[in-house]
Order: sequence, then structure tokens, then C-alpha cells
Amino acid sequence: MISIRKAKDRGHASHGWLDTWHTFSFSTYQDPEHMRFRSLRVMNEDVVAPGQGFGTHPHRDMEIVTYVLEGALEHKDSMGNGEVLRPGEFQRMSAGTGITHSEFNPSDSEPVHLYQIWLFPEQKGIEPSYEQKRFPESERLNTLRLVASRDAAQGSLLIHQDARIYLASLDADQDLRHELDAGRHAWLQVLRGSVSLNGTVLQTSDGAAVSDEHTLDIHATSNAEIMLFDLA
Repeated sequence: MISIRKAKDRGHASHGWLDTWHTFSFSTYQDPEHMRFRSLRVMNEDVVAPGQGFGTHPHRDMEIVTYVLEGALEHKDSMGNGEVLRPGEFQRMSAGTGITHSEFNPSDSEPVHLYQIWLFPEQKGIEPSYEQKRFPESERLNTLRLVASRDAAQGSLLIHQDARIYLASLDADQDLRHELDAGRHAWLQVLRGSVSLNGTVLQTSDGAAVSDEHTLDIHATSNAEIMLFDLA
């Protein structure tokens, strides 16, 4: 079964400095039909204006993954990390027992376009930690590159949840296949371009929840970038 979450149907808020779209209920957008999918709790697509950002705020007991599509995002946290995240780079924060952090667009002229993703951790109260890693396009061109996993396989980021996150940049007319083990589920998020998933067309910013399917056949109907979550 494949359930499509169209981009236009997501929650939306425009705050002047921030244009944000919520796949699942978040902040003032609350929809009991779209609270989460498996361990996936937040899928926010944000555009932050130059010189603006999210001030210091707390989190706990959440795995937070951030990916920048365009621009740059400056990160600071209570663990002493201070990094700038650029296109092709992922950031993973395990909030655990509690952290504070801020995210800021350091440019005075260019917006930053990003996805922020939250997953529930397997257990509460873990020690907070942080990672940032770049995955070159050559490693994900027309293939699914593992970028985050429970065991940090293949040089991926470590997340404290039974989930595997993949990234792929696809040339038009390229095909990918992903096999789901019995009892597994998937979420496909189209970051750019358009693809078909088992014959169903998805456009930029569309998502799809997948259950009770063994094979995912992905065909790029244009140049595209996708993120795939293989979930317990």
C-alpha cells in the first residue's frame, strides 16, 4: 500500500523570515490524520531568509537530521559544536537527555533551503551527541547512498533508531529498485524533480508512505533528488 502526501496538502506557515512546510503535525499545524509515520515524527521543509534563523532552543529524546539543499546553515549547540552545513552535507543530533542549539543563515544575501527531520529514538535518556558529514554527489548519482543508520554502516551517520536513510541524485529516465524486508516500511520524499514509485508519479516535495510492499521501483521522470527511509 502506498499513501501519497502531496506537497500542497502539507501544513504551511510563513513568518516573513521563515517559509515552512510540515508533512506531519508540528507547532501550530495540528492534523490528527498526519501525526507521524512509524518512527518518523517530523518532515519539515524550510526556507530561511538571509541573516535570520532559529534562536537557541531546547530538545530532548529525539534524533534530528538536517539536510541543506541550497545555501548554508550555521549550527551552534550546548555541546560546544559550531559548524556550517552546506549542500550535500547532513547533520545528526541525538538530543537524548537534553541539548540546546541554534540554527542561523549566515548569508547576507542568499536564503537557505533545508529539510529538518525528526525520528523517535529507540530509548530515552541517551547521552547527547552530534555528527556532520558530506556525501559527494558521485557517491549517490543514480544509486541509493546510505547516509544514516543504526550501525553507522558504510560510513553513514549513526542514528539511535532502527531506520536507514538513503539519498540519491537521479538523471532523467534512470531506475532504482529497493527491496523491503518482511515487516519493514518506507517513506519516500522527493526533494527535487519528479519520479514514479511503483507507477505512481511524485513531484517535488511530495512524500509517500509505503507498507505491505516488498519492492520499490523508482523511475526518474526528470532529473531528481530523493530521500528514502527504510523503517521498522
